[in-house]
Amino acid sequence: MNNTTYSVKKNEIERKWYIIDAEGKSLGRVAAEAAKLLRGKHKPTFTPNMDNGDYVIVINCAKAVLTGKKLNQKVYTHFTGYIGNMKKTLAKDMMENKPEKAMMIAIKGMLPHNSLGRKMLTKVRVYAGSVHENAAQKPELWKF
Repeated sequence: MNNTTYSVKKNEIERKWYIIDAEGKSLGRVAAEAAKLLRGKHKPTFTPNMDNGDYVIVINCAKAVLTGKKLNQKVYTHFTGYIGNMKKTLAKDMMENKPEKAMMIAIKGMLPHNSLGRKMLTKVRVYAGSVHENAAQKPELWKF
């Protein structure tokens, strides 16, 4: 009986492209599903210390919903580095002006906070509408 754990090698990794449609779905649920695909947790060859995830295209971010009172109470903060320059943006304003940024922040928060997570974040493409420019990669629709 062989009791060794299989660890995927760099040359054995096969990447696919997936589309996630965020229309009418919760922002956090879409981000969690995207993070799962980016990490490769949906594959039987998942290895925690390797980037063996797939590419993800998230469309219709402007139509994603925030449940409860989050739209009026959730605050995105950004510190510029200068004294007294903590910039604050309400979720309502962020979803009106830059829905792609709100989705990217949510996905980034669900990935590992190290160099591996930063590498995984480069494999995600986020679009506010339904039109994307990655048709050449022949992406598949991911249902969840």
